[in-house]
Amino acid sequence: MALVSSHAGAPAANTAAVITPEELAQAGEILGAVQHAFSGRVVGQERLRTALLVALLAEGHILVESVPGLAKTLAASTLAASVQAEFSRIQCTPDLLPSDIIGTQVYDPRNHTFETQLGPVHANFVLLDEINRASAKTQSAMLEAMQEAQTSIAGVIHRLPQPFMVLATQNPIEEEGTYVLPRAQMDRFLLKEVLDYPTIDEEVQVLERIENGTLGRDTHATAVVGHDHIAWLHALTRRVYVDPAVKRYVASLVAATRGDALPADVRGYVDMGASPRASVAFFQASRALALMSGRNHVLPEDVRTLRHGVLRHRVHLSFEALAERVRVEDIIDAVVKTVPSP
Repeated sequence: MALVSSHAGAPAANTAAVITPEELAQAGEILGAVQHAFSGRVVGQERLRTALLVALLAEGHILVESVPGLAKTLAASTLAASVQAEFSRIQCTPDLLPSDIIGTQVYDPRNHTFETQLGPVHANFVLLDEINRASAKTQSAMLEAMQEAQTSIAGVIHRLPQPFMVLATQNPIEEEGTYVLPRAQMDRFLLKEVLDYPTIDEEVQVLERIENGTLGRDTHATAVVGHDHIAWLHALTRRVYVDPAVKRYVASLVAATRGDALPADVRGYVDMGASPRASVAFFQASRALALMSGRNHVLPEDVRTLRHGVLRHRVHLSFEALAERVRVEDIIDAVVKTVPSP
């Protein structure tokens, strides 16, 4: 695939309400180049690739849950490199301080002054590895960065670079020395993705790539687009049309996760339903998914495709559900079935 120029070739922003076929074609070319670069380094993990691109286009953040070794770091670093973005990885531990993430002031004895040193969160793509191992105080330090795209050091506001996206991971198996993410912070993530093990064929392909030298420590992803293209895609995503009937469908679906609106057979399994932020997430993410599908409008199928990613961390199960090992995805599917589609 031919690389997309990251300089003057970026399309100009268009203020027209309707996205033109030419703009859709240009968006498809850009996204195709990024997906090709991603697939050249990451074997399989199609759901993760889709979730990362949706979060990138929708200007959101993503929480990924999986056991170690499923290419989460490789996926994030590859996406960052393919769009000429700065990537940083933060390994969360119980002794990690907020200043280790956002930065601090350091005294310079030569000039007798304090100078600000920005932390690793000041990058385009930030991987928070095992975020549930960081203390509650450190987790809360990410709230301002994720929500406001800025940090505060000694009372001074520092804007984060654009694009900015956080990919946080957590290991669902090990619970010793972990701090459960508060619901307020969970809600800040646009999507939550749960990764499965690769198939045997995919695992063999990983070994073959290591053998022939196309995958390893000394191989790097090639930049195929630039920041100007991503900014244009952000603006284009915000212009994807969402019909009023689809908006009502989104609001009805989210409302159906709450209290007495829940289906009777699953009502006892839900402790708390999704907040209006879930409706916003559906709205933003479905626009991104529609654009990735080559459409200038959202379909109800886009909303249903995103149901697990948007709701699995926003629908909180009761003790009864946990005791009976009820999956949150099954609850979500039961709710979606009860809401008429436009």
